Amino acid sequence: MFGVRKVQYFTACTLDGFIADENNSLDWLFESPHDGDDTSWDEFIGPVGALVMGATTYEWMVDHDDLLDHPEKYAEYYGERPCWVFTHRDLPPIPGAPLTFVSGDVTPVYDDIVRTIPDGNIWLVGGGDLVGQFDDAGLLDEVWLGMRPVFLGAGAPLLPRRITSKRLQIREVRHTGQQLRLILDVSRPQGGQPAIRPG
Repeated sequence: MFGVRKVQYFTACTLDGFIADENNSLDWLFESPHDGDDTSWDEFIGPVGALVMGATTYEWMVDHDDLLDHPEKYAEYYGERPCWVFTHRDLPPIPGAPLTFVSGDVTPVYDDIVRTIPDGNIWLVGGGDLVGQFDDAGLLDEVWLGMRPVFLGAGAPLLPRRITSKRLQIREVRHTGQQLRLILDVSRPQGGQPAIRPG
C-alpha cells in the first residue's frame, strides 16, 4: 500500500546545472562510470505509478534505446507504468507501450493521472521546463538529482525556474563513486494542491 502520492523529478545533471547539452544529447552522462552500489534507482522506481515527460525527452528515449524496433525494452525499464507525453507535434508511438500524448496545461493532465492511477508516485522524467510548469501549478514535491563531475557550459537547464531555499529542503546527500545524489523536498507554494493520500 502506497502512502502519500508524490510528484517527483528524478534526473541526472551536471555540476553547472544542465540535463542535456546544446544538442539535447546525454553523451556526457555515459562518460562517467555508474556505481553498482548506488541503490537510489530501485528505491525510487518502486513506488512510481506513472511517468510524465516532454517531447524532447521522449524522442531521446526512443532514439537512444531504439524503442520503435525494440518496444519490449519499455516494459523492461518501466514495467507496465503508463506514460503521459506532452507534445505539440506528432510523435511515433512505441508499439504496445501505455502512452498518452497530451498538450496544454499540466493541471488537468495531473488530474487525469490521479483518476487513472489511484496509487503510486508520479515521475517527472523531464525536461526541465515541463517540471517547471508542474511547480508553477503547485504540483512538485521532490527532486532527486544524480550529479556527475561534468561541466557543459551550455545546454538544457535542470529546472529553469526560481525556487529558493524558502521552499527547498535538502533531505539527504549520498556519495557513491562518481555520483553525488541529492534528494530535496519541495514545499508547494501557497495555493498549491496538497499531496494526495490514496484511499
